[in-house]
Amino acid sequence: MGNLPGMEKPSLQELPQIGDRLSFLYLERCQINREDSAILIRDDRGTVRVPAAAISTLLLGPGTSISHRAVELIGDTGVSIVWVGEQGVRFYASGRPLTHSSRLLMRQAELASNQRLHLAVVRKMYQLRFPGEDVTGLTTQQLRGREGSRVRKAYRKAAQTWGVEWKGREYDPEDFAGGSLVNQALSAGNACLYGLAHGVIAALGCSPGLGFIHVGHERSLVYDVADLYKAEITIPIAFEMAAKQPEDLPGAVRRKVRDVMASTHLLERMVKDIYFLFAKDDDEGKDGPDIDVTYLWDGGDRTVKNGISYRDTWESEPW
Repeated sequence: MGNLPGMEKPSLQELPQIGDRLSFLYLERCQINREDSAILIRDDRGTVRVPAAAISTLLLGPGTSISHRAVELIGDTGVSIVWVGEQGVRFYASGRPLTHSSRLLMRQAELASNQRLHLAVVRKMYQLRFPGEDVTGLTTQQLRGREGSRVRKAYRKAAQTWGVEWKGREYDPEDFAGGSLVNQALSAGNACLYGLAHGVIAALGCSPGLGFIHVGHERSLVYDVADLYKAEITIPIAFEMAAKQPEDLPGAVRRKVRDVMASTHLLERMVKDIYFLFAKDDDEGKDGPDIDVTYLWDGGDRTVKNGISYRDTWESEPW
């Protein structure tokens, strides 16, 4: 075959940083291809071109068909792909990370596997939810109780503001349309938040399955990160949209959530918050460059350079 049109694979330094990109793009019932450095999207209404490096997360809903060339471009530019279900409320799979370094992943594993460090991260998460409050002396049970009270208060406030009846959070993932309007709106909004959080986590090279408040699920960290912003973003938006009752409620919620994510710089905040959660005491707030380098383990906490033949060192060993 001849040369196919496209762009040369960019280096990490040439790509926009994850915090400088748009939050997410949800697509359904369309064909996705590639045209040079743009994602080409076609449906019965026409064609749209989106610069691949300008977005963080691509949410692919039902009826989407994507070409191998498009996935190649998306992978090279560090866009995370998340395959989701109807209205974006089901998660099926995700794509590759932007980072080449495992430094943050190794720090996450260290924190998750040590009980004292694990609790420190949990307290940091609640510290982000209760700015100005000292939570260092609270147990996990006390923190959960305070968080539950905060979320119930957020539901009550939003219900009173928009005059929406609220009987509690109830939903069935298998029957999205069977829930009340506000519960449908909450599901649609939270799915967007989960998609963005998953994309950021994957782009930073972290494991979505190694959570701290949520544990045991393949998306535990996704739920941890998303929960930091629900009371601020998805809860008020869900009640507002339920009160207005637009014809396409899930679509209206997604667009509103997207706009608020952009105006509040949520993607950039997520990146900074994850670094804050995983930072050591002596390097808090420092993320440093993401260097594409591979080492060989040399026992303990030692490493040696990769790409070097160590035959002379080993040839005297008995085999």
